[in-house]
Amino acid sequence: MSSTASGKNGTWRNWGGNVTVRPAREVVPASVDELAAAVRQAAEDGLKVKAVGSGHSFTAIAATDGVSVRPQLLTGIRDIDRKAMTVTVEAGTPLKRLNVALAREGLSLTNMGDIMEQTVSGATSTGTHGTGRESASLAAQIRELELVTADGSVLTCSEKENPEVFAAARVGLGALGIVTAITFAVEPVFLLTAREEPMPLDRVLAEFDQLRTENEHFEFYWFPHTGNTNTKRNNRSAGPPQPVGQLAGWFEDEFLSNGVFHAAQLLGRAVPAVVPTVARISSTALSARSYTDIPYKVFTSPRRVRFVEMEYAVPREALVDTLRELKAMVDRSGLRVNFPVEVRTAPADDIALSTASARDSAYIAVHMFRGTPYQAYFTAAERIFTAHEGRPHWGKVHTRDADYFAGLYPRFGEFTALRDRLDPDRLFQNDYLRRVLGP
Repeated sequence: MSSTASGKNGTWRNWGGNVTVRPAREVVPASVDELAAAVRQAAEDGLKVKAVGSGHSFTAIAATDGVSVRPQLLTGIRDIDRKAMTVTVEAGTPLKRLNVALAREGLSLTNMGDIMEQTVSGATSTGTHGTGRESASLAAQIRELELVTADGSVLTCSEKENPEVFAAARVGLGALGIVTAITFAVEPVFLLTAREEPMPLDRVLAEFDQLRTENEHFEFYWFPHTGNTNTKRNNRSAGPPQPVGQLAGWFEDEFLSNGVFHAAQLLGRAVPAVVPTVARISSTALSARSYTDIPYKVFTSPRRVRFVEMEYAVPREALVDTLRELKAMVDRSGLRVNFPVEVRTAPADDIALSTASARDSAYIAVHMFRGTPYQAYFTAAERIFTAHEGRPHWGKVHTRDADYFAGLYPRFGEFTALRDRLDPDRLFQNDYLRRVLGP
């Protein structure tokens, strides 16, 4: 999976290909001081400023026609504190590099999402999450943040230092400043046993509470136009390690899940009528398997087929009804949905604009292959999600605005008041933030 892409004439395009922008200038600071100077210069020049990481958001959250900050030189681990069990990492560090570096040190994050191509600041600022019974999103694992604010000063925040900023900036949407370093809680590296198993959708929904309760990490993929799912259960293991074999891993994770799946997507895009048939075949292609490995090798998977995505968090108790309504909509609509629907969970957390803020949540993610019309499907899905008080992922396609969020997030006013204090002139503003946070 590649990261951001630069086009002709200085244009920038996100990974999904649905956002394109041409900034007035790009800066690649090599230090926090250089970044702070770039922020001050932009303010003097009357230009807005946005940092952009790997470009894996499907919204225009990082887009700007002003100054685009590329953090690729702000990478690497600053410090490992084994007494406090924390690691401090530069904001531009890709999660992949962090995971590998931590493993070499015998350490690991507690939970993570299913890909690791994003930068640590981009992933946390948009609320990226995995699935977990007790363990929450990446942002919930943050113990300290450093960010450059609108006046060019460097602010450090934690539960003890600037706690009101810490409560908001862990999922800050790039609205409060530019994150330059993150301190994560870590733990000694451990083993996870993954059990991947096909299962009928009706059974998954009937037993959802039990499956979630009995497993530390439970998720599943439903294949539209079928009653089939593929489930995944990850639980800590005493070992020994039993990783996926090299040949089996290539065949299932690369050849089937990426190569053959990509060919199926191309066929479905060209001939939509075959999508239900392809879905039935795809949903039975993978067989059950178990393996045991270190966390990032279990939590994450290669995702080489490009797509556009919408994801909503609904109250966990609303998951079954919401998914049944989504299936009924697809079945009666005539839509041809060529991508599985992903379902995960997260416990409530205390971050102001986290999608799991103050409520246990279930996530439903709908996707369409890049280049395939997705608007009708996403519009119909969004209507269902919002009827269940759904909160959209900040980095994935949605149409909600500040009025909607003010009614769904108990601490929305707290966040916008802090924004007024830290960025009164809206140096970090763009069209997306104007829509979701207000002017």
